[in-house]
Amino acid sequence: MAMTPRRPVNPKDAAEALFKPVKKPAAPVVERRAAPEVRELVTLKLDSAVLEHFQKDGPGWQDRINDTLRKVVEAESGA
Repeated sequence: MAMTPRRPVNPKDAAEALFKPVKKPAAPVVERRAAPEVRELVTLKLDSAVLEHFQKDGPGWQDRINDTLRKVVEAESGA
């Protein structure tokens, strides 16, 4: 039975073994819950017709989208 040396015999292999990156264990993912009524920054893709509908009345279109979505959520949770 042939035994494999525990340490590299070749000097180049020995040097490379010293500089190999050490794999760090991944940190556990902690899901942070936002406080109620706090707005979060998100990226959202909307149809251009939907976007035009909310932007036609000028500034505040993001608030109008939020209000509309809030009404839908409240209607579904109350049903």
